[in-house]
Amino acid sequence: QVQVVESGGGLVQAGGSLRLSCTASGTILSINAMRWFRQAPGKLRELVAGITGGGSTDYRDSVKGRFTISRDNTNNVVYLQMNNLKPDDTAVYYCNLLGPAGNYWGQGTQVTVSS
Repeated sequence: QVQVVESGGGLVQAGGSLRLSCTASGTILSINAMRWFRQAPGKLRELVAGITGGGSTDYRDSVKGRFTISRDNTNNVVYLQMNNLKPDDTAVYYCNLLGPAGNYWGQGTQVTVSS
């Protein structure tokens, strides 16, 4: 059974950094695309960053140059390094696994950026 678990959220001041981790079990990480989404109160869930099985990455415009997605296939972990955080980055961040194993979501981790 595939499971996806996020960690690393928290409270940080504007300009600070956080690193989110997403651990996948029950499948081989390298054959799946991994994506980070976020959802702020009252807003739709939005795609933040993605990384394909081949390692290609993509970001929404508002986080380009500040966020970096990476993967450690040996340990089945995907990271989202978030630098220069802004209050608008405040949201619940979700990890998503999409591929031969199916479409799976984690439970989410809260990121709060204070001004």
